[in-house]
Amino acid sequence: MLTVPTIETFTLAKTKSKTVTLTAYIAGTSPNIPTSLARRAVLIFPGGGYYFCSEREAEPVALAYLAAGFNTFVLDYSVTNKEGIGEKFPTQLIEAAMAMKFIRDNAEKFHIDPKYVFVNGYSAGGHLAASLGTLYNSEYVTSAIDMPENYARPTGMVLSYPVITSGKYAHKGSFVYLLHEDKNDPEKRLEVSLETRVTKDTVPAFIWHTMTDEGVNPASTLEYAKRLQELSINYELHIYPIGRHGLGLADKGDRLLPYIQGWAELLTKFLSLHNFI
Repeated sequence: MLTVPTIETFTLAKTKSKTVTLTAYIAGTSPNIPTSLARRAVLIFPGGGYYFCSEREAEPVALAYLAAGFNTFVLDYSVTNKEGIGEKFPTQLIEAAMAMKFIRDNAEKFHIDPKYVFVNGYSAGGHLAASLGTLYNSEYVTSAIDMPENYARPTGMVLSYPVITSGKYAHKGSFVYLLHEDKNDPEKRLEVSLETRVTKDTVPAFIWHTMTDEGVNPASTLEYAKRLQELSINYELHIYPIGRHGLGLADKGDRLLPYIQGWAELLTKFLSLHNFI
């Protein structure tokens, strides 16, 4: 008998600005459908400039992945409000790693294969996804969470119009809200400029952006891809010639060029190519 899909929210932490939660969207299961008992999973980080977590890039994205056969999770991570109340780096990275640990610790409960847990981040959430995809074994994480090596390592990362660099092409607001009083400290800014943090252990990436994005300069994405190329990290990159920032699924509700929606189909092919599906 096929069980019904479930949506459940779990509290991971409480900070001075908010309660950090992880919402799980779990498909129904049936013993007659073996793949339903150990699905692939996606952990989603909405955007919002480290100022808020966008609802548009949360549940709608989770439901789309669910329809595509993935069990999905949305992290409502720490941010900083306009009064300056909130948490700075590496709090968000630690929370992302906590979410990965929670998902893998409960793989049987969530009917997922713990070897296949991807991250998908949008805008500033893309910065968080790329941070976890590169810094999963960093001291930031290992000093805060007791878990085996590589346990927080995503299988791969999907970066949608991501914030990447704190340098020339920086989205300045994101780093103000991420670094607080350290926002002008060159060393601290370099720590979160992700094109400088890529290593041979960085996970494979599927990246998309638009050339006319006025919110986050696509040149920063190109810098990141260049570094992935230099270190022979598997990646796929799509720069669409038109489209505003914050497209999310680029569905009809956005009244945008329909072909941008094709990023989701291209992603499926990328995952299949790398034997993830």
